[in-house]
Amino acid sequence: MDLAAETAPDQLTPDQARALFRAGLRVPTSGWAAGWTQANLIALPRADAYDFLLFAQRNPQPCPVLDVTEPGETSASIFAGDLRTDLPAYRVYRDGKLAEELADVTQLWRDDLVTFLVGCSFTFEAALLEAGVPVRHIEAGSNVPMYRTNRECRPAGDLSGPLVVSMRPVPANQVADAVRITSRYPAVHGAPVHVGDPAALGISDLAVPDFGDAVEVRDGELPVFWACGVTPQAAVMRSRPSFAIGHAPGHMAITDARNSNYVVP
Repeated sequence: MDLAAETAPDQLTPDQARALFRAGLRVPTSGWAAGWTQANLIALPRADAYDFLLFAQRNPQPCPVLDVTEPGETSASIFAGDLRTDLPAYRVYRDGKLAEELADVTQLWRDDLVTFLVGCSFTFEAALLEAGVPVRHIEAGSNVPMYRTNRECRPAGDLSGPLVVSMRPVPANQVADAVRITSRYPAVHGAPVHVGDPAALGISDLAVPDFGDAVEVRDGELPVFWACGVTPQAAVMRSRPSFAIGHAPGHMAITDARNSNYVVP
């Protein structure tokens, strides 16, 4: 049976989704495995791991850490799969430069790599949809648009970099709902960091995202921006550690944790 053909992506379990990615399927994961938490991945040598942990502590909205492995481990307490193979796509950085994008990083894995799983805004999209708030990139079957901003994160040790945001167009009369709903998910970025004028974030053209795909902003809609877990990769590109592995933007780790674990009253 072709599981991808027989089962809608939102109905897959985390294990089923990871099996498809391990077999070579490369797709953005927004809308996949409904009810299960998605996470960003960044793996750094142990020598750089404390700086990143401090960077995340100082910048909790873009870098909400859900789990951290011991050096060299290939699974995590919230991710029973293989961190080297079970995401749809990975990005490999050498001295801060994107060296390659791969479906499997087993051959590059090192015994000193510490992996951080960072909350992802895909997790709260089901709650937005349940409330009738549109999620345009899911409607379009595309990746979410992500942008570097002119806002600097607080540096930590050798790590510094800009805030990265994801954007979803929201009808003006539903923005308050979007803020209220997502504010209940602080572990996966929480409430928006900005609503309205992209120029206030230093974004010159919504049609040209730095990561992901552009989406249509229709009449009567406002662009709403959330902190994004690609921020760690922007810090890697700025700060140039010798080696790092991240997820390809929008191609997330589907964990074994429930979305409900991260909702606050």
